[in-house]
Amino acid sequence: MGVVGYLIHFAIALVIVNKEVTPTRGMLYPRESETREVRSLDGLWNFVTSDEANPTQGVRDKWFSDDLSKVKDVIPMPVPASYNDITTDNTIRDHVGTVWYDRKFFVPKSWAKDQRVWLRFGSVHYEAFVWINGEMVVKHEMGHLPFEAEVTNFVKYGEENRITVMCDNALIQTTVPQGKISEVKKDGGVAIVQTYTFDFFNYAGIHRSVHLYTTPKTFIEEVEVTSDLEDSNSVGHVYYKVKVGGTASNEADSNLQIRVKLRNKESVTVANGTSDGDLKGALEVKNVKPWWPYLMHAEPGYLYQIELFLHTADNTLLDVYRLKVGIRTLTWNNTSFLINGQPVYLRGFGKHEDSDIRGKGLDFALLTRDMNLLKWIGANAYRTSHYPYSEESMQFADENGIMIIDECPSVDTDNYNQALLDKHKSSMEQLIHRDRNHPSVIMWSIANEPRTGPFQADSHFQFVANFTRALDGTRPVTAAIAVPSASDKAAKHLDIICFNRYNGWYSNPGKLDMITTHVVEEAITWNKKHNKPVMIGEYGADTIEGLHLLPAYIWSEEYQNELFSKHFKAFDILRKKEWFIGEFVWNFADFKTAQSITRVGGNKKGVFTRNRQPKATAHLLRKRYFALGRELDRCDLPEDLFLYITDATSTESRGKRETADL
Repeated sequence: MGVVGYLIHFAIALVIVNKEVTPTRGMLYPRESETREVRSLDGLWNFVTSDEANPTQGVRDKWFSDDLSKVKDVIPMPVPASYNDITTDNTIRDHVGTVWYDRKFFVPKSWAKDQRVWLRFGSVHYEAFVWINGEMVVKHEMGHLPFEAEVTNFVKYGEENRITVMCDNALIQTTVPQGKISEVKKDGGVAIVQTYTFDFFNYAGIHRSVHLYTTPKTFIEEVEVTSDLEDSNSVGHVYYKVKVGGTASNEADSNLQIRVKLRNKESVTVANGTSDGDLKGALEVKNVKPWWPYLMHAEPGYLYQIELFLHTADNTLLDVYRLKVGIRTLTWNNTSFLINGQPVYLRGFGKHEDSDIRGKGLDFALLTRDMNLLKWIGANAYRTSHYPYSEESMQFADENGIMIIDECPSVDTDNYNQALLDKHKSSMEQLIHRDRNHPSVIMWSIANEPRTGPFQADSHFQFVANFTRALDGTRPVTAAIAVPSASDKAAKHLDIICFNRYNGWYSNPGKLDMITTHVVEEAITWNKKHNKPVMIGEYGADTIEGLHLLPAYIWSEEYQNELFSKHFKAFDILRKKEWFIGEFVWNFADFKTAQSITRVGGNKKGVFTRNRQPKATAHLLRKRYFALGRELDRCDLPEDLFLYITDATSTESRGKRETADL
């Protein structure tokens, strides 16, 4: 082909085109109302694994056409939960490829009357194929995000039905996140091995709740709510846009209208109105109570409820949907980030959806415990590292005033190509479509620690960042960058610079005197290069609970304490510069990783253990976070923040008396 021909061919292969992404439709969180019913399909399902060397056998042999128990011996599997840690079988824990679930359920006869029936999954990781009574109803690629299908014509009313799900956990170079599948020789044959560079376990299965729900034939399909404040935050505005689905052929959209009520926490109506012909409108709220972050106000996380009533021109009620909304503003410039006009200093964590036994499965007890710990320690924010968390966790954050940096599943992004860009953009579209109405969501994070040195990263992240802004211009765009600023090609496309750095751990381990200056200098370098607000997205050290070494030594609780203290000093130096806006610890709690000689049962950088008990550093961090809250937001300090040691006043008086006696 020749050198010139080869270079032209190589250049063409690297061209990435900014293609359109098919928008998500529907996906409102399932809620009952006067016109809707919701039923849960959570519980024990039947479960089998495929042969790793033959992952498509079940599709070819039509396992979905009858009960899985007629194909293989089934075992009970809880939904929602990751399947990996439920049994004592390591072949299930480490399974690569497809697994199958099924269960039976009834649909009441009443649901057959002039309405639609929908099947909705909160999340299946990574790829899902779903059959009802042997008929394919939906397939979806992208873990951690919901999907649904209308099954009105697939279910049998007043009879037993069967749902079958095939889940594929395989990650390759065009999935989000990426991975590799290889064949490796083992005792007696060949093993299928999944590898990935991200540092958390690739849990799989039906991770979140499964619901059946009904809507009228003509129904509220989508709701988008935004808000703002004026007159010194005394007057609020709520803007709503509604899309209607399934409109009957004899009804034009222009003949439909939305009647709206806004209720406060006491269920008192504070505003109402009627939409225009485009099914959108605005409400004014006087003496408004804005949505404030935790510790920034005496009543954080204040939520109103918006009630949407879909009517025909002759005043027939068709559908009702309700959701909670917070009224607040977000603004940012090259030196600060503000909520309701007040500067925000973020103090919080990177987290994981991870716990013993259930893996990444939805667990309300765990959600509640985590929220209590976040408030106990004085955090006001966290990042959904490194994928979208459950919708229920977002609702918890709304209600408690915890700010969220909402991250898509793109982690360790590398080997840029057209298919990867398309799926990366799709992941952001699905995320924004799901979470755009949550007041707790204050930023969109488009990636965690992408490999942003290659020149292809420039156009890739330009496309993703601009696409994100086009979908939602009310929140800034960020990403957690690990590449040094000199070689990074993505940060220039962001609104907020967030960098991860492990001084005293991955860099200069054990050297506590090589932390503060490095942190300060790097943050200044990022700001000088991009003239944008800067925050640190990750810092920390692996720590074994109960390991105490004096003088401090790596892996000990003393070392984690001292490493944090050195970072605190750096952050306080940086806080004097307006553009440094936050500090996030890695990590909230210990979590499971792939097996590795550098990981003892997982990543131990948690301030809390995996079963949510505090390490020594939790108490140190609590003192700092509440001290910052007191200084910056004038919050009250908890009575138990400092334990009684001695009465310093009486000690001082006694010293004066002894001096006088001399």
